[in-house]
Amino acid sequence: MRANELRHKRTLRNHTQALSHSVVESRLDQSCADAAPIQRFGNLGVRERDDLLPESIVQKCRFRAHFCLETVLDRVIDNLKCHIYQRLFHRIRLKLILIRPEDRSLWFVSRLPVSFQMADNFNVRGTAVHELNRRSFLKVAGVATAETVIGAKMHILGATQSEPARPIAANDHIQIALIGAGGQGQGDTKTAVEVPGVKLVAVSDCYDGRLEHSKEIWGQDIFTSRDYREVLARNDIDAIIVGTPDHWHKQVSVDAMKAGKDVYCEKPMIHLYSDGPEMIETARSTKRILQIGSQRVSSIIYAKAKELLASGAIGQLNMVTARWDRNSSMGAWNYTVPLDASTETCDWTRFLGTAPQIPFNAERFFQWRKWKDYGSGVAGDLFVHLFSGTHFITNSHGPTRAMATGGLRFWKDGRDVPDVMLGLFDYRECFNLSLRVNFVDGGEESEGLIFTGSEGTMEIAGHSVSVNRVPREKEPGYTIDTFTAAMQKRILTEYKEKYPPSHFAGPPPVGYEKYVAPHEYSDSYDHFSNFFNAVRTRQPVVEDAVFGYRAAGAALLSNLSMERGTVVHWDPDAMKLT
Repeated sequence: MRANELRHKRTLRNHTQALSHSVVESRLDQSCADAAPIQRFGNLGVRERDDLLPESIVQKCRFRAHFCLETVLDRVIDNLKCHIYQRLFHRIRLKLILIRPEDRSLWFVSRLPVSFQMADNFNVRGTAVHELNRRSFLKVAGVATAETVIGAKMHILGATQSEPARPIAANDHIQIALIGAGGQGQGDTKTAVEVPGVKLVAVSDCYDGRLEHSKEIWGQDIFTSRDYREVLARNDIDAIIVGTPDHWHKQVSVDAMKAGKDVYCEKPMIHLYSDGPEMIETARSTKRILQIGSQRVSSIIYAKAKELLASGAIGQLNMVTARWDRNSSMGAWNYTVPLDASTETCDWTRFLGTAPQIPFNAERFFQWRKWKDYGSGVAGDLFVHLFSGTHFITNSHGPTRAMATGGLRFWKDGRDVPDVMLGLFDYRECFNLSLRVNFVDGGEESEGLIFTGSEGTMEIAGHSVSVNRVPREKEPGYTIDTFTAAMQKRILTEYKEKYPPSHFAGPPPVGYEKYVAPHEYSDSYDHFSNFFNAVRTRQPVVEDAVFGYRAAGAALLSNLSMERGTVVHWDPDAMKLT
């Protein structure tokens, strides 16, 4: 069999003159990538470049999917003369049954050689899929929508548009410092220094091991200190990243702005409601840039969702359902405690700050999210992301009423925050928000939002946003079978006069659209790019202190509701509890 495959490959090579470097590779979207049974087809031996396909095969595989995909694939397999490609399509046909019906079209097309995908007449009725890159996402999507909503043409737009980077002038270089070099802080900084013209020069943390590791990562010449005030006193620093525990966000940010530094503060912006007004006022009075780190606000996926909702893609919004579930020890904040953790290597007093003064506890130092004294629980860690995304997409300032419930269901390790939380929120824009976090969900970690409207739903999952439209009935219908025959006849006569029969004309409408960002896309990178652009231009950021406070303030309503055991009220304009 292997010899026959090689012989067919040699035959194909003799039919072509110009070779390209496109290969049969998977471009699975995030929702399908988690399907365990699905394997790459790299072991098939089908690694042919697209131009090796004889034109006769390409022509025979241009089709319109007027039937189900299974039937279409059967017809394609019968028409393919090259048994290598027959084998490929046959394997695709077998795997297709493992994919959710709503994802089959996208998955199917992602398995095809590019020659098949880009064929002029390759359509899948009722479905439009767009794969987009960072720069072309909004431009391409805007153009494609006008065409695909009317018809049903499949678009695969996967080529990254590389644009030459603008040289960074000497005066435009930005030197940054990291304050709080834990996992989030170091992760943020690694992304930040990928942005052209950005350099790390100083790090502050309360654990010596992280200061030493920072030098291992970014060089021995960076300045390190346990005392963040020594970092702020340096004149060679333009901006700082605040990656401290929540209870230090306000003080470090305020001190940095007063020292003339711009600030990128990790979410949630606040630990207490009193933190918000002070941070907002300090940013205003010092004229410093303050960006909050809910990176989805800078995502091209969320920008497209915002555009789709505003265009009426799902009609009038009435509900948003969002979740962020986990099922691992690390996901539940049980971070590793280093073996040398002690009062010698950890500045316990500085770490505590305004928190209650207690004896050294290594778990509280390294797993601080598990305690209210230092963190904000699942509401401040994860709900806040869902609020930020919802507010960005809907242009809302926040909810007016909130109630939450939940409890400690599994991780009973001494923590005082819940591992399961559910929240319900009323919005004056006439929709409700339902949130859920479950740290023991029985599956893999998942995050997503579903926007429900009068004419369809829009879902954000992974690196994609999809719209599923189910047209509303134009007639109200009738229930007359319990009436007399004479009454039924009269009602039917009047009904048909009021709603005469109509026949659909024109191309079929698109029932399902999906926009997919490239596999390598990073919304965190875009969020930092937005921040550093604001540092250079002094233009507003996408997530300023007011936006950050409205998101964090709404999230912390959940904690307040659980503590009080009642509904709590919030004024999203004044940003005050009522």
